[in-house]
Amino acid sequence: QVQLVESGGGSVQAGGSLRLSCVASKYAICMGWFRQSPGNEREGVAAIYTFGGTTYYADSVKVRFTISQDNAKNTVYLQMNSLKPEDTATYTCVAAARQCSWTVVRGALQNRYAMDYWGKGTLVTVSS
Repeated sequence: QVQLVESGGGSVQAGGSLRLSCVASKYAICMGWFRQSPGNEREGVAAIYTFGGTTYYADSVKVRFTISQDNAKNTVYLQMNSLKPEDTATYTCVAAARQCSWTVVRGALQNRYAMDYWGKGTLVTVSS
């Protein structure tokens, strides 16, 4: 079992920045961030293959957001810049311990396999 603990959420004004952290209790081959707001489908935001460092982003956040890792700490980060009100959502850290295949289809970040582990989520609120 892998436990994921997110931190860094909060409230900011449009144009501001936040840095989310996700600490995993042990190594996972894939980690990433999903988000969901009321009335919207859950969507992938950013992801990484932790064994190689290859990153993926949804088109909606590409350039503005950066995912990074510190494998020594089993931690991934999501630096969010130029935040927009539409970024308001609960951001959840995810991890895969077995199968993982990240892909971007029509600008949407997806994984062909279900994630094995989910964090509790951290709320990000961006006001105008």
